[in-house]
Amino acid sequence: MPSIRLRLLKRLIGPILLINLAGGALTYLLAWMPAQLAFDESLADAAGALAARLGRQGAGWQIDLPRQAEQVLRNDAADAVYFVVRDGSGGVIAGDADFPPFAASAPAGATPAAAAAATTTAPAAGPAGAPARAAQAYDGMMRGEPVRLLVQRVERDGAGAGIGVAKTLRKRLQVRQAIVRALVLLEALLTLASVGLVWFSVTNGLLPLKRMGADLNARGGDDLAPITQAAVPHELEPVVAALNGLLDKVGAGAQAQHDFLANVAHQLRTPLAGLRTQLEWLAQRHDEPDTAQSIRLMLSSTERMIRQTKQLLALARAEPSRFAKTRLEPLALESLVEEAIQHFVDQAALKHIDLGFELLPTQVRGDRFLLRDLVDNLIDNAIRYTPPHGTVTVGCRPDGAGGVLLVEDSGPGIAPDQRELVFSRFLRLDEKSSGSGLGLAIVRDIAQAHGASIAIDSGHGGRGALFSVRFPA
Repeated sequence: MPSIRLRLLKRLIGPILLINLAGGALTYLLAWMPAQLAFDESLADAAGALAARLGRQGAGWQIDLPRQAEQVLRNDAADAVYFVVRDGSGGVIAGDADFPPFAASAPAGATPAAAAAATTTAPAAGPAGAPARAAQAYDGMMRGEPVRLLVQRVERDGAGAGIGVAKTLRKRLQVRQAIVRALVLLEALLTLASVGLVWFSVTNGLLPLKRMGADLNARGGDDLAPITQAAVPHELEPVVAALNGLLDKVGAGAQAQHDFLANVAHQLRTPLAGLRTQLEWLAQRHDEPDTAQSIRLMLSSTERMIRQTKQLLALARAEPSRFAKTRLEPLALESLVEEAIQHFVDQAALKHIDLGFELLPTQVRGDRFLLRDLVDNLIDNAIRYTPPHGTVTVGCRPDGAGGVLLVEDSGPGIAPDQRELVFSRFLRLDEKSSGSGLGLAIVRDIAQAHGASIAIDSGHGGRGALFSVRFPA
């Protein structure tokens, strides 16, 4: 579907161009018609000057036209000027004998355009008492060149005569071309200005939509807060209301999913703990090889289910959109880490892993339960991927006004191009290892909730992996 901008531009620019075109045509007519009339008036003036010199002599006609006066009449820098004076029978009294015959109206055989161009001017001035008729102007040909002709009828003492004046169209064409050039330039400027104004107006009118889109794109994936309607135009209020309704529905669905996950994880903890207790009790009383092996497998599966349940519960608690900053409190990070390490001593001993720690007094602000989940998952991940007889070192120290938590192992390490991927949910780089792929995703969410940053580097000597979590001041 075409954009709103394109549809508005099409619907606005098209009519504006048509209006400009119609305005240009009207302006051309308003400029050219007065110029045409002015040129015809000059022909009428020339005919009137000849009529003033024409008189009766006995039964014939006589014109007083000295050579100098004829030169003045024919003098024109651009056009050729022709004239003729004929008596009532068509005989030439003076002027050009090859002058076209006079027309009673528009010349016979003239084109419709020439007929439309025929005009009538005011009566040419004549001597006192000499009646004169209105002059008629029309287009014609003279000596193979288009001309504009004007015929003036004169009556004296009951006898009639005709005066014809013609002039080529060179000057008229120059004036017409000048008018057209000026109009083309003016129309081009007006069109560009109109298109620019329309473009600016449409762009400015769509800015609220652009700003709303930018605000929505700048939001995090978990930000479902409603859009503020006070900052949008009235026309966008229905759209904003619909979007807010959709956000409310999505938020309600996400809340229901979050509550379901937390409730399921919480409800599973008690029966799973009871199942583990019963299996441990059975293991103490049944030492037959086959029975003991089955019990060990069931205990292992139960431990894995308990761990995954804890991770799901931690994931629900650590989701950034559900985390309340009011839960943050000053904590001694070294005490929290020391407490967490104690729960992994047996797990490390099973693989003969040297589990050590380097703890310095470090104060941070955080949620005790979530930070404990973060530390537990980092240590568990390190032990899980470290081969037997390896080392895992956990440490913390002040870092400027904040603190840093370090967990280093001697495992296979993580390739630089995969270090961002390991924080994705349900992703395991080593399919042979046990685990759900949630541990590092939980670590990332808890770090983000505390405003901390997490990074992965190579361990000491380029071996293993070093996880560092830096807490702000």
